Amino acid sequence: MNDVDLSPLDQYESVVDAVLLASRVLVAVAARSLSDIAEEVTLTQFRTLVVLATEGPQSLAGMAEVVGVTSATATRMCDRLVKKRLIHRRAEPGNRRQLRLVLTRKGLALVDAVTERRRGEIERIMNDIPRDDQAMLVQALRLFTEAAGEVPEQYWTAGWDL
Repeated sequence: MNDVDLSPLDQYESVVDAVLLASRVLVAVAARSLSDIAEEVTLTQFRTLVVLATEGPQSLAGMAEVVGVTSATATRMCDRLVKKRLIHRRAEPGNRRQLRLVLTRKGLALVDAVTERRRGEIERIMNDIPRDDQAMLVQALRLFTEAAGEVPEQYWTAGWDL
């Protein structure tokens, strides 16, 4: 029996199962790409760096919301990232009390290095998928990321790809 012969509920469950399995693969790829920096930054700190790289400077409150942590946790996390010289705080012109978190060159270099490792592994996986099937995969993944509210790829490519 193929997916066409399944009931709508079974088709839906099949899709959920396939995405769940693919997410396990992607989590493993992500974990391996972060293994070299695991002692330098936590996963949440790395996510913060990625948000700054993709969306630009952020307020502390905005960053806390995007990353999914409390303001107090975001403050401590950003203090650590400032000490590591991966981000810095910049006063907003016209309102010195309003601070923006900004990625440093060192922070961008770290994101670039992880991204290149991740990209290389994904390319190796993609080489095993027939070219005709790759177009369907691209379409499906775009639909999935749009439904999840993730940043479109064109905004991620400011000198690097993720």
